[in-house]
Amino acid sequence: MVVLIILMIIGLVLLIGGAELLVRGASNLGRAIGMPSLIIGLTVVAFGTSAPEFAVSVKAGLSGSSEIAIGNVVGSSLFNVLFILGISAIIAPLVVSSQLVRIDVPVMIGVSGLAWLFASDGALTRGEGIVLFAGIIVYTGLLFYLGRRQPDQALPTVGLPAANSDDKPPAKPPHVIISIALVLVGFGMLVLGSQWLVDGAVGVARAVGVSELIIGLTMVAAGTSLPEVATSVVATIRGERDIAVGNVVGSNIFNVLVVMGGSSAIVGHIAVAPEAISFDIPVMIAAAIACLPIFFTGGKISRWEGAVFLLYYGAYTVYLFLRVKDADSPVLDAAMIWFALPATVLGIGLSVIYTLRRRKGKKQHR
Repeated sequence: MVVLIILMIIGLVLLIGGAELLVRGASNLGRAIGMPSLIIGLTVVAFGTSAPEFAVSVKAGLSGSSEIAIGNVVGSSLFNVLFILGISAIIAPLVVSSQLVRIDVPVMIGVSGLAWLFASDGALTRGEGIVLFAGIIVYTGLLFYLGRRQPDQALPTVGLPAANSDDKPPAKPPHVIISIALVLVGFGMLVLGSQWLVDGAVGVARAVGVSELIIGLTMVAAGTSLPEVATSVVATIRGERDIAVGNVVGSNIFNVLVVMGGSSAIVGHIAVAPEAISFDIPVMIAAAIACLPIFFTGGKISRWEGAVFLLYYGAYTVYLFLRVKDADSPVLDAAMIWFALPATVLGIGLSVIYTLRRRKGKKQHR
């Protein structure tokens, strides 16, 4: 037991240190190559922190555990939006770039809907996986095109010196090789730290008699998202909020296009459980849609909105545990579908109306 606790502590230290190096290296890399931190967060950081999900889903698909492969993507995507954005916004309100509202969140919604369409017949085929995987190539190319075209205007970088400041000359760009080295070392520490933390936690849970199912639903599922948690929280604390938000949105896009698409392309056929088609994937899409009006109304994710995100993730987790205990209960499904989801739509709608009226009132007083 003592060894397991020490393993958890070392893993946590590696996670925090790796996240610090990754955020610092990614920020410096963006400055060195003339890319905004948002683009770096959406690509380099997001893809790197999603590597554990890809490894888990491919391994699960090849071993015949298709429910783990699909559940890993859906669970990680919900965890990213509801938990990571929620906890990051509580630490400090997150400023949202206009590009996220115009391009990246709609892409996240679109690819999630496409995956649901492909999975609606009960399986993802190799051809559908290739189509999804091809989407990441197009999306990444678009991001770098936008970043190179308007590096200083359309995509502001929070917490970094202005490129054309009149008060002092621009800072010397960091060395590219050193920045890449920081990113790679940070990735390595994140992967190793998350693995050790999860292994230690699972060992402690088993030692005190927690069931394998509960361990899988909580520790293992959240464990593959620990790199995203550490990276976004550290980025928020350091003032690199573009990286914090971009990491979440980019990770979700990567999860669907690469983790889900790549896994089905490699394995050839991944079965999708009926409950995932009827409930879990639609909830993932709903969480993605919820980002759009929240990002749009205030240009930021406030602390109270972060708290609502966390509340919804808690409710979803409780629902999962209850569903395991009573898998055939129509009352649970009715409670989530006919109460929680309409309440979310109503809350978002009222937020949009309030914000638009406030903007109209400000214009009339000018």
